[in-house]
Amino acid sequence: MTKNGELREFLRSRRARLRPEDVGIQTDGRRRVPGLRREEVAMLAGVSLDYYTRLEQGRRNLQPSDQVLDAIARALRLAEVERLYLHNLVRSTVAVSEPAEPRLAPLGAGTRVMLDALGIPAIIVDVRGDVHAVNRLGRALLPGLEPGASHLRWLFLDPATRDLLTDWEMMARVSVGVLREAAARYPRDRRLHALIGELSVASPEFRNWWADHEVETRCQGPKRFRHPVVGELTLHVEALQLQDRERWVYAYSAEPGSPSAEALRLLGTWAATEDTTPEAAPRPPDGHSVRMGGVVKNGRSSTHS
Repeated sequence: MTKNGELREFLRSRRARLRPEDVGIQTDGRRRVPGLRREEVAMLAGVSLDYYTRLEQGRRNLQPSDQVLDAIARALRLAEVERLYLHNLVRSTVAVSEPAEPRLAPLGAGTRVMLDALGIPAIIVDVRGDVHAVNRLGRALLPGLEPGASHLRWLFLDPATRDLLTDWEMMARVSVGVLREAAARYPRDRRLHALIGELSVASPEFRNWWADHEVETRCQGPKRFRHPVVGELTLHVEALQLQDRERWVYAYSAEPGSPSAEALRLLGTWAATEDTTPEAAPRPPDGHSVRMGGVVKNGRSSTHS
């Protein structure tokens, strides 16, 4: 879809989700379409119907001011992340000076030292969801996510993630919204848009949720896991932006003294054993069985490459 099309569908979807009574408009109940009409949005934003109509159509000759865009955002009751998305989306239809894609230098040695010293699972990803670094506990918690892998492909195309992530659908939906925000900031990033196309073809869920035009911020808060080695655990995820403002550290911590903290300790013990005996079969702590990539492993079975 073109950027003009993205802008059109985003504004239409935001209009459709609002009821007239939500914004103080009285109606007689006879309406052919759900949500607000264009003229109602224009009235609430204090712009002409003609101007709003041309904006919703993504006309390239329009260059609305930040004040006008903010007025439309207020009229549509946009969340802050949606307001910023609207600004980026409009700018992408009229400007060609933005960088085609993020300019990322290699991770510094200090960042890698910090990651390895955290003592909790952690991973660094960029705006596309490409993985740049993972510490040992991160690899143990999120099997399959190695440097160079794609978090989005892992999430949508690896069946094992649906077993690992108890709230897979919620996390997947948020990830789609985060990717949409990135796509508006980098409308000429060919790799990013190729990823969107690939996932739209390969995953019905991604395709349907992408069509919802939801925009999200980075996923934070409690996340539940059904881990193949240590069983169920709940971890708090914090997203920390690096100085380049294009990469994030996701760190996973457990409540001290909780069963999840004990499970995380056991996972660390198992991960350390795996690192010191790479050719040996994984032997989970406390007799847990291991299921990786559909193959059940235990202390007596052989590993599979």
